[in-house]
Amino acid sequence: MHHDLPHPASGPATGLGWELVLPLCVLLGCAAGYLLRVRRARSRNPGRGWPSWRTVSFLTGLGLLAVALLPPLAQVAHTDFRGHMVQHLLVGMYAPLGLMLGAPVTLLLRTLAVARARRLTALLGSRTVRLFAHPAVALALSTGGLAALYLTPLHRAITAAPVGHWILHIHFLAAGCLFTYVVAGHDPAPRRPGGYTRLACLAVAIAGHAVIAQMMYGGLWVRVDAPASEIQGAAEIMYYGGDVAELLLAAALVTTWRPRRPLRGTRRAGRARRALGSGLGRQVVRS
Repeated sequence: MHHDLPHPASGPATGLGWELVLPLCVLLGCAAGYLLRVRRARSRNPGRGWPSWRTVSFLTGLGLLAVALLPPLAQVAHTDFRGHMVQHLLVGMYAPLGLMLGAPVTLLLRTLAVARARRLTALLGSRTVRLFAHPAVALALSTGGLAALYLTPLHRAITAAPVGHWILHIHFLAAGCLFTYVVAGHDPAPRRPGGYTRLACLAVAIAGHAVIAQMMYGGLWVRVDAPASEIQGAAEIMYYGGDVAELLLAAALVTTWRPRRPLRGTRRAGRARRALGSGLGRQVVRS
């Protein structure tokens, strides 16, 4: 049901408030930290170095976050639901793709001391990380979160206070990075699903986004306080903008597709399983 009520104008005030300074400092800090790690990786191994395209990809992701979280879009998003949807696409779909293709964990493993790299490896192989990196969990947090946000009173409750907008941004970014990591991430994973499983996960996400966008456009079960024209415009942005982002994600998936080769003999299979289990450790040794 559409609600012809004005969208709450609880956005950041003009001027250099914390809503502007904090995200700007965080983004600049992330950029500086990444570039310092790139410099260290290249100084440690001049012959191997670090691919420039990964650096460009990561910085592009941060740039998209800056566009989404800083004025003028940040101010428009608080007064126009269409602006909110543009923010959602940038923070939850486009920026995560750039960040994950930048392979920040791989860069960190290459530049950390061996002891710290092994601790990070152990964390990546923990049950908690494996649980959240499961395709079903990643899909539920990303696509399922959208259904809960727009088809229940959750959006109204969260955006009632200014801090709620930042909670949404954090969720969109975390869920988007997790889903991108599971489907097409270039960082190491101890139990990365096969290509067909990840492709099926992406197909379900595409269908889910399309259904939610169509429900919003038709006003079916929508629980958002915004004029009907804004909700329909936001639905179109979500539908077409999401298609482009998912097409890019599918292209990234192709670059990580590794066909499995059949193993012959139990001894060879055992060696392969042990190698897969210690894949993260081997990367630390090589770094």
